[in-house]
Amino acid sequence: MTELRNVERELHRFRSRVLAAVAFVLLGFGLIGARLFHLQVLQHDALSARAEANRIAVLPSVPNRGLIVDRNGIVLATNYSAYTLEITPSKLEQPMERVIEQLAQMVEVTQRDRRRFKRLLEESKSFDSVPLRNRLSDEEVARFTAQRFRFPGVEVKARLFRQYPLGETGSHLIGYMGRINQAEKKAMEDWDEDLQANYRGTDYIGKLGVEQSYETMLHGTTGFEEVETSAGGRAVRRLRTHPPTPGNTVVLSVDIKLQALVEELFGDRRGALVAMDPRSGEVLAFVSKPTFDPNLFVDGIDVDNWRELNESIDKPLLNRALRGTYPPGSTFKPFMAIAALSTGKRNAGQIVYDNGSFQFGNHTFRSHGDHGLGPVDMHRSIVMSSNVYYYSLANEMGVDLMHDQLEPFGFGRRTGIDIQGEATGILPSTEWKRRAYKRPEQQKWYAGETISLGIGQGYNNFTMLQIANAMSTLLSGGQRPPPHLVREVQDVVTHQKRTVEREALPPLALKPEHVEVIKRAMYGVTQEGTSTKVFAGAPYRSGGKTGTAQAVTVRQNERYNAARLAEHQRDHSLYLAFAPLEAPTIALAVIVENAGFGAAAAAPIARRVFDYWLLGNYPSEDDVAATRRGQSVAPTGTPRRAEDVPLPGNVEVVAGFGTPPQRMAQGAAAAANEDVKR
Repeated sequence: MTELRNVERELHRFRSRVLAAVAFVLLGFGLIGARLFHLQVLQHDALSARAEANRIAVLPSVPNRGLIVDRNGIVLATNYSAYTLEITPSKLEQPMERVIEQLAQMVEVTQRDRRRFKRLLEESKSFDSVPLRNRLSDEEVARFTAQRFRFPGVEVKARLFRQYPLGETGSHLIGYMGRINQAEKKAMEDWDEDLQANYRGTDYIGKLGVEQSYETMLHGTTGFEEVETSAGGRAVRRLRTHPPTPGNTVVLSVDIKLQALVEELFGDRRGALVAMDPRSGEVLAFVSKPTFDPNLFVDGIDVDNWRELNESIDKPLLNRALRGTYPPGSTFKPFMAIAALSTGKRNAGQIVYDNGSFQFGNHTFRSHGDHGLGPVDMHRSIVMSSNVYYYSLANEMGVDLMHDQLEPFGFGRRTGIDIQGEATGILPSTEWKRRAYKRPEQQKWYAGETISLGIGQGYNNFTMLQIANAMSTLLSGGQRPPPHLVREVQDVVTHQKRTVEREALPPLALKPEHVEVIKRAMYGVTQEGTSTKVFAGAPYRSGGKTGTAQAVTVRQNERYNAARLAEHQRDHSLYLAFAPLEAPTIALAVIVENAGFGAAAAAPIARRVFDYWLLGNYPSEDDVAATRRGQSVAPTGTPRRAEDVPLPGNVEVVAGFGTPPQRMAQGAAAAANEDVKR
C-alpha cells in the first residue's frame, strides 16, 4: 500500500526550522556584535589603559639623598652604592630556611645577617623584598647570578646606602638613616598623595637629628622608568625614563672640627655643650657625650650592639644637649641679677651681708662651706658666687615674679631649634605646681621652696640649649633669633643657596646699662673669681660663670662628700661663658656630669673652645689628655694650628661653603687682639 506524504506540511516544518536556526545564528552574532561594541567602543578607554598597564611596568627610581655638610663644606653624611641579596617571601617555591642554607653555600651569610633578616622579616609584608646580605662583592654577585635560575624570589639589587664618614663625631646632631618600620609606614598613610608617591621604592628614612627634621629636603624627588614587559612579566624594552632629582645639600652652621675637639676634651665623661653665635642664633657646636656610631643603624643594627647602646648606664643614645635637663646651679645667678635690675628689686650697688648662711624659718640654707663673703653688691655676688645674696633675692621676688621675668629668656619652654625631640625643662611657678601634682597637699607652693631657686636648685631644670640661648638673648640686648643648626640649603640642580626662613620672637626690653653690669661681672669671674686660673694668659677678654649642681639632695645636717657617693650621684660641673667681651661672637653652656666644681671640669673645656674659635688654636696632646682627666686649668704645651689637626674618618670637602678654617681663625685672632688693644 503506498503511503501518502503531506509535502506542504513538511516544507512548512522545514522552513520553520531553517528560520529558527537563522534566528538563533543571528541572535548569536548579534550578542557577539553587541559585546564587541561594548568592549571596543563603550569600554575602549578603560580597557586600553588596563592593557597598557599590563604591558608596561612603571618602576620607581629612588633619588640620591642630599649631602649634609658643616659650615666649611666638610661632608658629614653622604651615600655609596652597593649590591644587596634580597628575598621576597611570597615568591619563594621552597621553605625559607632551605633557601637561606643554599644561598649560604654561594655567599657568606653570618649569624648577624640572619638575625637582622629575621627582625626585618617580622616588620615587613610577604610581598616586600627583604635584604639578607648587604654589600656583596663583585665575585659574590657573579656566583649568585650564575645560579639565579635555581632561586625564584631571590635577586640581587643595587641600592644606595647612607654613610657617615666621621663616625661618632656629631652623631646626635646629624642623626641617622634607618629602615622604615611599621609604625612609620602607618603614619605615612596620612600623608598627601604626592608625598606618598615620592616615597615609592624607598625603604629608608631619616631618624633623629638633621636627617629626620630635614627629611623632605634631603630625600629628593623619585623618578620612574616605563618598561614594556612580556606576558610572563619579563622586561622587553625601556619605553620612557624620568630621572630622579637628588636631594638638596643641607649646610649646617656647626663647625665640625670644633665639635670634634669638644668631644675629644670630654673623653669618657658624660655631659653636653652648646655653643651659639648670639648675633644670629647659629649653633656652632652641639655636643652630647657619650656618642654613638650612626653607621651601625644603616644596615639595621644587630641585637648585641643595640643592647650595648640601649642598656648602658651612660645612655649614649640620649641627646643630652637637646633632652638632658639639669639644675643650672650658680650659672642661674646672672639671670636672677638681670631680673632684679629689670624689676627694681635690686640696684647694682645695693649691699647684702653674706655671713655664710641664710635662715628662713627653721631651715638654714648654707653657702660655700659656711664661710661668709661679708658685704656683697651685685658685681661681687656674681664674681664670688654668693649664695646668700641670691637666697635673699629669691625670697624678695617670689616664685611667680621670678618665673614671669625669666620665662621670656627661654627657660622652661622649648627654644624652637630646628630638630625634633627638644625637652621643655622646668621653670617653676605656683601654676606649674598645681598642674604638675595631683594631691592638694602637693599642689600647694611653700615659701621655703622659693629660696633654693635663687641659686639654680630646687625644681629648676633646664637643658644646656636653653641656658646657652638665654645667654645669647642677654648678650644681644634682648634680641631673640631662634637657635638653629642648619645655615642654608643648596638646590642640587640650580646650585642656588637659600636660608631657611625663621621668625624671631619679639625682643625683650632690656636696658643696655643693666646688660653691661652683668657682662662686667661675668668678666670679673675670669679675672678675680672662680675661673681666674683657667683663663690666665688668654689674649682676649671673656665672661663666664661657674656652677655646681646637685645630682642628689644632701640633708640639712650633712656635708657634701664626693668620696662617699657613687660616681653617678656626685655634683655636676657647669660653666656659662661668652667671648670676646666687647662684641661677643660666641656664647656657650657646658655641663660635665658628676664632675664636681664648675671650674675644675667645665670651665677648662670652655677656655679651649674660645682658643679655637678666636685664635685658631687646637690644644696640645698633653693638654687634651689632662683636660679629659679633669686635671687642667689654663692650656699647657704648644698649641697646634687648628687646620693642621686631622679629623677622624675619611674627610671630603665640598667647595663653596663657608670660610676656610685657616682664614676664619686668622681673622678671628686679629679681631680678638684688636679688642685687647682697645
